Amino acid sequence: MKKVRSQKSEVRKFIILTFVILSFVFGINAQTSVSPDKSITEFDVNGLKVIVKRRPSSPTVSAGLFTRGGVKNQTAKNAGIETLALATATEASVKYPREVLRKEFARTGSAISGGAGYDFGVISLTSTRQNFDKTWEIFTDIILNPAFTPQDFALARERLLTGLRNQSVSPDSSLGVLQDKVIYANHPYSNDPNGTIESVGNLKIEDLRLYHKNLLQTSRLLLVIVGDLDPLAVQKQITASFGRLPRGDYKEQPVPRIGFAQPTLDVTSRTIPTNYVKGIFAAPSLADPDYYAMRVAMTILQSRVYDEVRTKRNLSYAPSAEMENNAANTANIYVTANDANQSINLMLKEIGSMKSDLIEDDGFTGVPGYFLTTYYINQETNSAQVAELARYELIGGGWRNSLAFLDKIREVTAKDVRAVSQKYMKNIRFVVVGDPAAVSREIFLQN
Repeated sequence: MKKVRSQKSEVRKFIILTFVILSFVFGINAQTSVSPDKSITEFDVNGLKVIVKRRPSSPTVSAGLFTRGGVKNQTAKNAGIETLALATATEASVKYPREVLRKEFARTGSAISGGAGYDFGVISLTSTRQNFDKTWEIFTDIILNPAFTPQDFALARERLLTGLRNQSVSPDSSLGVLQDKVIYANHPYSNDPNGTIESVGNLKIEDLRLYHKNLLQTSRLLLVIVGDLDPLAVQKQITASFGRLPRGDYKEQPVPRIGFAQPTLDVTSRTIPTNYVKGIFAAPSLADPDYYAMRVAMTILQSRVYDEVRTKRNLSYAPSAEMENNAANTANIYVTANDANQSINLMLKEIGSMKSDLIEDDGFTGVPGYFLTTYYINQETNSAQVAELARYELIGGGWRNSLAFLDKIREVTAKDVRAVSQKYMKNIRFVVVGDPAAVSREIFLQN
């Protein structure tokens, strides 16, 4: 899994990073409680929090061992170390060398992968229900006893470096690099989860081994499993696999907000047929009560900018308005256009309208149905449900909040939409890749 630019490609969004570590002495240290949603069970194994969701008759099982902290645990010097460590670990274990591992995956129809994002990392598992026990054995050996051979390390590092070298090949990816440089300056997110060519190039196998060893503390881990499994049986498996891990004393610190004190404009000159533009502004995190109203507001804004820029004037093929899912969160408007000034002026007018006027009833038409449909589509797979539960648990105030998503969306009013528009849709920081002469500071920096 790639970076969670929330996660910057659905990799980023997803990085459904998965997850680790359990505990000791089943029956003495482990305590179990069943949630209001009877399909979900939560328990603790020697400091390792575990969430198990049972989906009767599901033919597959997905799991994720998540590591807490994300890039807050890294520096400019070792940026990318968690991504590289987890990617290398999933290449092979001591018991299952690369070729043996690939044959087992092919035989069982299973998959195990690792990656990291801004807020957390993960080793994830997907298997058939029939082959879960064998896949779990492989999964735990990869976590506890990764081979970290020179060959696996070289392969994983070269893949990561290739991606970094190609970051600015396309205008869109170049825009993303510029965005990160500008928006995340002097913030923990300035340490890209994938690192830099320099930081990744300087990492050694010994660095990965030490970093991985420090990850294996139950206080740093979260395990989420979704499938047709008996939670009590799973608890025994987890205790047997991870029960002897040290607790550690990891305490996760909150991520500071990203600064949006005033509007800014940064342009990278590039000779291309069209201009690539993104305007970034603050947004509430998943744990913030404003999150749901902002989600509705951004959905309405997306519809409006598409109508004004694409449908009515055909200025751009795919103008958009989106909201990320990071702990320090942002939202944005995006457009590719020859006439960047007219396109952005129209988009800012729509934002101004949402800040000054109440959305009429017909403006909400279809919004509840849209969220209902997309919510269930996005929850179709077990892996998606693992990601959702983990994301809420790690950065959303607890997994139980995920159960109230649709109710919270239904409670949003026109006044709520106007309030969050006024609160967050301001001091927009624009980044542009294209022709500097085609960009009017007067238009872009209006507030």
